[in-house]
Amino acid sequence: MAFKDLGIGDELLEGITAMGFKDPTPIQEQAIPAALDHRDLIACAQTGTGKTAAFLLPIIDVITSYKPVVEGSVRGLIIVPTRELALQIDQQLQAIAYYTPIGSLAVYGGSDASSFDQQKSALTSGVEVIVATPGKLLSHLNLGYVPLKGLEFLVLDEADRMLDMGFIEDIHRIIGFLPKERQTLMFSATMAPEIRTLAKEVLRDPVEITIALSKPAEGVDQRAYVLYEPQKAPVLEHILRTDEASCIVIFAGRKVEVKNLTRHLKKKGFPAEAMHSDLDQQEREDTMLAFRNRKLRILVATNVISRGIDIDDIDLVINYDVPRDPEDYVHRVGRTARAARKGAAITFVSDKEMREFGRIERLIGYSVPKHEVPAELGPVPGYRPEEKDRSRKRHSSGAHKGNRKGGGRPGGNRNGPARGKSSRG
Repeated sequence: MAFKDLGIGDELLEGITAMGFKDPTPIQEQAIPAALDHRDLIACAQTGTGKTAAFLLPIIDVITSYKPVVEGSVRGLIIVPTRELALQIDQQLQAIAYYTPIGSLAVYGGSDASSFDQQKSALTSGVEVIVATPGKLLSHLNLGYVPLKGLEFLVLDEADRMLDMGFIEDIHRIIGFLPKERQTLMFSATMAPEIRTLAKEVLRDPVEITIALSKPAEGVDQRAYVLYEPQKAPVLEHILRTDEASCIVIFAGRKVEVKNLTRHLKKKGFPAEAMHSDLDQQEREDTMLAFRNRKLRILVATNVISRGIDIDDIDLVINYDVPRDPEDYVHRVGRTARAARKGAAITFVSDKEMREFGRIERLIGYSVPKHEVPAELGPVPGYRPEEKDRSRKRHSSGAHKGNRKGGGRPGGNRNGPARGKSSRG
């Protein structure tokens, strides 16, 4: 099937061709006709399946094909969990809609007062599509100048992530500003009960689409190191010294860990910068620009960039901590080996994280190869995910062979970065 077979207009097909799109992905084949048929839909699809174009294409096509119901009104509203994703979708929309008169605006927080005023000016002067984070959009909506009476499309992208981040009340408030007669498209990587509940509240007789791709791409060379927590930092240093990868993302569980690990790597002479929610927008943009342009080799990040950031040439992803949600593992690993490239993903599995990694292996349907920790770093635990609790008791009581004082990442551990209670960077 080709894009022209989906009922898309000629102007939009030019933009699709110019961007190098060839055949539609499975999510696009199912979602675009349903959306063009004015149906609400709920789609379970991960990053990398082409879901962004699956909602952008019908929105752009409808807006360019029909006159607005209300002149000067926003016609499409796309709500996303992070500013990075808002910027990415806005950029992709502008690229696809290059041969159309569509105008769009990314609305997100973390900016100064002048940026807020610029957003206000663009909103009041008229723009067809808004891509926004919930909090900042509400700030504009509460001031009463956002023209939404003629809104035709509402898109909730990465709905599961927005719920995880506590945006559910904001979403309900935003929907209260919108006309009831609209078309709503919801996209989520998982279909948890909370997502089903939200869907029942905001969708009308939706088409349901599920694209089951809960596995990393075939081009990803996955491996894991089973070790004790204090061994993580020295193993990481060994990898960074011996691996030839020039573009590396290291994921850690919390922003305090990201900050501490980044400081530790810098002290060891590695060119690393942090990416977390405490950075202001300019700091984030400067860091991401340096990373994209290969002026920065190592990016240490929380989950803020595990979904929705379009960097196609990452060589190596390192999970310093095992993700608690198995789907997050797929998203993190999915940052490499994109666009048919090769890439590698390494996960550190401590004796306290075995059960979580076992859940990941069950999700992807196979066992990830385990590599040996350098012998000079001492003994390591056996990989027995089903015995995690007993392993934890042995480790905490000092019963296992080679136990080191100061286990974990608390301050005073000579093998790794100090982990304090403060989240200051």
